[in-house]
Amino acid sequence: MFRDVGLRFMNLNWMSAVTLTQDLDGYLLLEDGKLWRGRLAGAGAATAGELVFTTNLTGYQEVLTDPSFAGQIVVMTAPMIGNYGITPIDEQAKKPWVSGFVVRELSRLSSGWRATGRLDSYLAEHSIAVLVGADTRAITRHVRERGAMRSLIAPVTLAVEEAKGLLDAHPCMEGLDLATVVSTREPYVVDAQGKEKGLVVCLDYGVKLRSLQLIAAEGYRVEVLPASSGSADILARRPAGVFVSNGPGDPAAVPCAAETVRAVSDAGVPVFGICLGCQLVARAFGGRTYKLPYGHRGGNHPVRNLDTGVVEITSQNHGFAIAEEDGFAEGSPELRITHRNLNDGTVEGLSHVSRPAFAVQYHPEAAPGPHDSRYLFQRFVESMGATSSVATG
Repeated sequence: MFRDVGLRFMNLNWMSAVTLTQDLDGYLLLEDGKLWRGRLAGAGAATAGELVFTTNLTGYQEVLTDPSFAGQIVVMTAPMIGNYGITPIDEQAKKPWVSGFVVRELSRLSSGWRATGRLDSYLAEHSIAVLVGADTRAITRHVRERGAMRSLIAPVTLAVEEAKGLLDAHPCMEGLDLATVVSTREPYVVDAQGKEKGLVVCLDYGVKLRSLQLIAAEGYRVEVLPASSGSADILARRPAGVFVSNGPGDPAAVPCAAETVRAVSDAGVPVFGICLGCQLVARAFGGRTYKLPYGHRGGNHPVRNLDTGVVEITSQNHGFAIAEEDGFAEGSPELRITHRNLNDGTVEGLSHVSRPAFAVQYHPEAAPGPHDSRYLFQRFVESMGATSSVATG
């Protein structure tokens, strides 16, 4: 009897595999010629972008709406995506910014208590190209071995040779200014919570909503300015501090950003940068940045605070890093290294030796991710001369 049941179970699995194979209507093509097949969902047109992966087990909506993923096709390493649905509460921007999405299984059911809709419907509504059913573990291993590279999600109706032509014409991430693309076009304000203590200017290179909320929760009104804003415009507002946000693309390609950050610091204004903002702070003081093979993306990256010895589990999303020399940013003896990645030893934090300016390479706002690094917002508040009440939970 058990043998018969086992045979019937094997037959059901075999039939499912056959059905899946027959339904394949799309593929993921990499610039090195590697190809994976799957089912298309969302947008039906061919979509190109740099192929990267993230190790977040949850937080797929935050990933989709993180402006730092602009210009990239994101592979989710968790096997099932979409099972708790979607909700406006989790959005980090007004729209998704990923170029494409690759998942092993896209759930058509959701059981999240906050859910207002399904992920598959959300992806279709926003015309995000999605490849479902491909071997995401194999794709991730390939990226780890060969590095992040240009890729294309396409329908099977598009000949592979034609797809290669589209892929070759797509720009590489090095030298690409995407921060200006995702930045706000007009200034806007996030009101302080409780009694207002002062003004923080956020230079928007792709800021996430959670960062603004955490600063506002400290009693600071946040004025978010476009990436093109100059130091004169910023200083005219007499801010208590300047927050240099995360964002996508090559830090070396963002026009005038380093010069603006340097001028603000020269004026004595406290500066706090995260992710791309960390790289821009480094470049503002003469530091050098370079592209990592496949970057750091996910919610489980260990970082050691060199001042305290404490290891933080951090949320990260970046493809570039800061060069170092003898414990300082290379080319900038004014910036000492304060944090280090325990996976590959790269720079994860900087602090100016004499000015109220510091930055970290990761995402202390943790949307999604662990909250180990929320103390950095407290440090920013203290650098502006106020008492912090940032929640650590």
